[in-house]
Amino acid sequence: MSQEPKRKPLTSAPEALSRQVGVKAARKLKARRSGTPGVWFGLGMMGLVGWSVAVPTLLGAALGLWLDQHYSGGRSWTLALLMGGLTIGCLNAWHWVSKENQSIHQEQEDDDA
Repeated sequence: MSQEPKRKPLTSAPEALSRQVGVKAARKLKARRSGTPGVWFGLGMMGLVGWSVAVPTLLGAALGLWLDQHYSGGRSWTLALLMGGLTIGCLNAWHWVSKENQSIHQEQEDDDA
């Protein structure tokens, strides 16, 4: 007599498949989180930081030019507001980079736990 291999019931096949898909999805998500950011991420971050500094600086210069044309006096509003816009832009960029750095460290701590 030959023995036939035991077959699993058909109801467990979908459960096994869903479990296997879940394991693979979790592995893929973990690999994405723990992987080093690519070149495009770095370029995008530099662009974001650059624009967060450039936009307030240019807005300050434009407002200063407008004030100098309409309310001329002994002071240069252009230079003062250019420096003010640059300061606001640098603070904005510092805040953004600090927030991203904190987020990266938090993800690393969550992965380690």
